[in-house]
Amino acid sequence: MKRTERIAEMEQYLDETRAAVDSMAAALDAYEAAQKGYRKLCGYYGSAQWMGDFAADEAGKLPEGLKRGVLSEDGLYDLIMDNHELIVRMMKLMTEMAQYGQF
Repeated sequence: MKRTERIAEMEQYLDETRAAVDSMAAALDAYEAAQKGYRKLCGYYGSAQWMGDFAADEAGKLPEGLKRGVLSEDGLYDLIMDNHELIVRMMKLMTEMAQYGQF
């Protein structure tokens, strides 16, 4: 590989990685900001309050236009599982990066 080709290739890696790092930082900021609400949501799921709200929905006691995805058992469970998988994925990546001295 010629020097100019190598430099152009490395420049492309620099640009791609800079964009990925910036994007990841913004996503991580949003993820961190959502954690307080996520913890509240996890506490709500399966609680006596949630069960009462779920029963009220089943009995048709909630307004028709009320968004109530939070009362969907699958929706909450899927979110919790997706969040768990994301944490495991981040831990694997961090372990791999540490192993190769990338931070």
